[in-house]
Amino acid sequence: MLQCISSQTPLFLPSCNTAFNYTPSSPYDTNLKLTLQSLTANASLNGFYTTTSGENPDQVFGLLQCRGDISPQDCQICANASSFEILQRCKYQKEAFVYYENCMLRYARYRFFSTATSNPEYWLWNPNDILDPSLFSQKLGGLMNNLSSTAASNSLRFSSGMTNFMGSVNIYGLVQCTRDLSVSSCLSCLQGMISYIPTCCSGKQGGQVYSKSCNIRFEMYSFFLSAAILVPSPPLSSPPDRNSTFGTPTEGTTNRKGDVGQEETGTVESLIFDLSTLKAATGDFSDSHKLGQGGFGPVYKGKLFDGRQVAVKRLSQTSGQGLEELKTEVVLVAKLLHRNLVRLLGFCLEKEEKLLVYEFLSNGSLDQILFDESKRLLLDWDIRYRIIVGIAQGLLYLHHDSQIRIIHRDLKASNILLDEDMNPKISDFGLARLFCGSQTQANTNRIAGTYGYMAPEYAKKGHFSTKSDVFSFGVLILEIMTGRKNSSFRDAGNLLSYTWHHWTDGTTVDMMDKTLGDNWPRSEALKCIHISLLCVQQDASDRPTMSEVILMLNSYTFTCPVPSRPAFYVKTSKAGSDAISGSTNTGSEADQSSMKSSQQSVNEVTISELEPR
Repeated sequence: MLQCISSQTPLFLPSCNTAFNYTPSSPYDTNLKLTLQSLTANASLNGFYTTTSGENPDQVFGLLQCRGDISPQDCQICANASSFEILQRCKYQKEAFVYYENCMLRYARYRFFSTATSNPEYWLWNPNDILDPSLFSQKLGGLMNNLSSTAASNSLRFSSGMTNFMGSVNIYGLVQCTRDLSVSSCLSCLQGMISYIPTCCSGKQGGQVYSKSCNIRFEMYSFFLSAAILVPSPPLSSPPDRNSTFGTPTEGTTNRKGDVGQEETGTVESLIFDLSTLKAATGDFSDSHKLGQGGFGPVYKGKLFDGRQVAVKRLSQTSGQGLEELKTEVVLVAKLLHRNLVRLLGFCLEKEEKLLVYEFLSNGSLDQILFDESKRLLLDWDIRYRIIVGIAQGLLYLHHDSQIRIIHRDLKASNILLDEDMNPKISDFGLARLFCGSQTQANTNRIAGTYGYMAPEYAKKGHFSTKSDVFSFGVLILEIMTGRKNSSFRDAGNLLSYTWHHWTDGTTVDMMDKTLGDNWPRSEALKCIHISLLCVQQDASDRPTMSEVILMLNSYTFTCPVPSRPAFYVKTSKAGSDAISGSTNTGSEADQSSMKSSQQSVNEVTISELEPR
């Protein structure tokens, strides 16, 4: 329903469709909360994000977009506020949207992406009259038409500017479409909003018109920033912007697998570093700059000419990764924009060198701190819990929210890097494979990864899926909780068995890392251990999805299922001898030992689907 409001009112414009309702704690309620969590976690990265949660008939589609000229920080603030308010103002409604000054959020029970809605929902006006309405209308019309053409043709779907009215007095304007619209749909939507100016704001010094897909505003004063500063995201019907550092196709892109290389050429070219630059940054790859040794080769710390610190992965000649595979990894990782994933900054293919350049994270890898007796004191409960939640959010993005589905296959403490604030970032995506459509699982004859983190169906038969990563995540939680490596156990067999013994004996609190002292909330810690046991169950179908893990971590009322005995369970006798129980370990201990020694972070540790969702 169209609403008219004086523009002197602070901008908060909610709209709720009361025709379709849901009940509390229903599947739709759960999916809506997951949708809003995903939107707020990702929107500030480039100012625009779309996502879906659940399956029909309880599927939820969500979109959040910030104004094209605001900072990521202001975008995040607005995203948080709109996500909270839309649940309060549109309680139990299956369709709603809200406009703030700096952002808009929309969700619905149907797919609305790429579809323009040109009917105005709100218009606002400045109550002050203009002195020369005829001249003002002429000047304003020219300004708004020019801005509309500019916005429709750029990837931000945003434009702002000014035109002189008379003397030293100017007219300022701003137009914006949601970035999922095509050029023609955006232009048509904006022209529809402009056509309402005579109805809403004739003779007034300012006005605003809002629909679900676009909005316009004009004033006699400057109300916008001078330039758009958010990273652009390519529109649905257009190829990536060749000047964009990170081209991330939005929901609904119709790329074909065979077109990936052509679609991404501009993005790859924009990430190229000169070999001389990287040699200078790393002291010609000197040992003093070496950070460590990965599965593909050494990693060096470097400092670029502009002062930025970077981590340079130097692929070894025996890594098995050729030029095409390297380009694949560049395309893959450059598509990934999430606060809990390590960012790829660029690459170099020159002479015999194959180099990948990543952001440098000052606190190194989680294992270097977690398994060090003295450094572990830095990890209080709040930091550990934040690391667990951050890893979960990163995995949810890889499995569900990114435009390409990725199965990491080597999630472990050494592949979790920590920034200066101890925020976790998943790293080392390794060699990617390309899959089509909605594929979520596959088989391989080349088992890769790290013994102790591998799910049983993967270690035994090469079956991998998103649930393989869930298993690894469960092991990682337990290491974070106890401060002990899974491989450090002897009499108790392994960390999973150790935890299960404490769980069944009701002594779970005794397994907590002693360096935490008593400074940890019992209920929160027990919930984490409970979730970890759900993640490491033998049957992959019994393990939760990362969406369900996030919901359990963030909820105080959610009832967690009862876990079954973990995979690789070892029953320890009083004498200390270990007996393998269950059907998960069909191979000999010699085979397992061989696997342990030969499959530490080798090739093929990620699986990707470059087809759009």
